[in-house]
Amino acid sequence: MKGKIENILNKSSLSREDIVVLLSTYNSNECHKVFSEAYRIKQAHIGKKVALRGLIEYSNHCRKNCLYCGIRSGNNKISRYNLTHDEVIEACSFAMVKGFGSLVIQSGERCSEKYVLQIGKLLKDIKDRSDGRAGITLSCGEQSEEVYRYWFECGAHRYLLRIESSNRELFEKIHPANRLHDYDTRLKCLKSLRDIGYQVGTGVMIGLPGQRLEDLADDILFIRDMDIDMVGMGPYLEHAETPMYQEKDRLLPINDRLNLGLLMIAVLRIVMKDINIASSTALHAIDPDGREKGLLAGANVIMPNITPAKYRDAYLLYDGKQKIIDERGSSIEQLEIKLRKLGEEILNNEWGDSRHFMLRNS
Repeated sequence: MKGKIENILNKSSLSREDIVVLLSTYNSNECHKVFSEAYRIKQAHIGKKVALRGLIEYSNHCRKNCLYCGIRSGNNKISRYNLTHDEVIEACSFAMVKGFGSLVIQSGERCSEKYVLQIGKLLKDIKDRSDGRAGITLSCGEQSEEVYRYWFECGAHRYLLRIESSNRELFEKIHPANRLHDYDTRLKCLKSLRDIGYQVGTGVMIGLPGQRLEDLADDILFIRDMDIDMVGMGPYLEHAETPMYQEKDRLLPINDRLNLGLLMIAVLRIVMKDINIASSTALHAIDPDGREKGLLAGANVIMPNITPAKYRDAYLLYDGKQKIIDERGSSIEQLEIKLRKLGEEILNNEWGDSRHFMLRNS
């Protein structure tokens, strides 16, 4: 395997089989080689830079009933909430003071006219109050092209819509079998976002029950072939109040999922050299240094959670998130110290847009 890994890393492009070999790496020395090559590529194409995006979890109301998600509509054991307009604006002000320069507004999926207009008003007010300085990513699920265009015109310029698995059969296993959870609709939305002009993001869960390394290799090739600008992906972590929790005994050990998550970041960076890749909260939920390890594997974005603390227990997509959900004050300072110790430059008051997107559109 030793020589094989080195030979693959010396190639100018990777085949599906090459990607599977890299993802199957478990020896620590060999993993280090993969991570080091990915970090070298990050330095060459992006620099030793990390963008911090303030994550605001706007609402846990969701019309979807995805089988893996803790805020699924069928979970009646959580308290539902919506942030007020003022709470979002206050969180944005905090992010601007801290020099983040960029925000992510994430929400359970809804599509009522009231909800669409609420998001639009937030976007306009954030732009007005920041004098246009705040970059804004939305992650608000599947919407019509008309809604996507409206939000774009209101001020959003990046949109994250995770495919979760590019394997249609696996996608259908982790979602209810109805029109509300349709693979082709997901693809159509991603294409609409690109046509409108968004920087388009997607991502997958890593270590799903029944998922093969070949499936993850295909996920990377899907991201490449869709010419995606930014990626948010992480290890699958189960939630006790979901149907998929019954399959917890089929999962990889938690540390193996962590390692596989880091390898996915690294291999994706090797394949797509100049995209934005987030070091996910799920990595941090497994390992207190998980996000920093993600950066050393090739990621260049971290999203500290700045949702007001009183909603800490209500936006739990998976178990284990509670301990890291509120990241204000001293915890932000501790994160910045850690990043500087790694030699990473924090992009203050910059949007940190995808270089891949900018080069494609130059």
